[in-house]
Amino acid sequence: MTILVAYDGSGPAQQAVEYAVRNGSTEEIVLLHVVEVPTGLIDAGIDFVQEQLKEERGETTGAVSDELKEFLRAEDVEFRFETAFGKPSREIVSFAEEHDIETIVVGSHGRESVSRVLLGSVAENVVRRSPTTVTVVR
Repeated sequence: MTILVAYDGSGPAQQAVEYAVRNGSTEEIVLLHVVEVPTGLIDAGIDFVQEQLKEERGETTGAVSDELKEFLRAEDVEFRFETAFGKPSREIVSFAEEHDIETIVVGSHGRESVSRVLLGSVAENVVRRSPTTVTVVR
């Protein structure tokens, strides 16, 4: 089974990785980092966008801490790091659809009330749109 973990380097994302490793029967874990790209940036020109995306990809590849890499190796789990660009919830669901992911695991920041309404919730949107099982870790 391949498990997709939405990974942004935060505490809840780290907990989601640990949950996926300890509670899933998995062949591979895909750590997906989504870099949010402002809509207007695309109008700036293809060359500029490509250069910005290369820089973002270089920065996010190192986003997995050495501690997390050691944890995954110690647990003897196959993993890979992927980066997508766009709206996080949309990219997570699209990646799952395109790569036959069986389960998605996302960490929740636990925002409530006004901040949740104003900011939206990536976890909530993934749960609503996902073609597969989603586990939200708090």
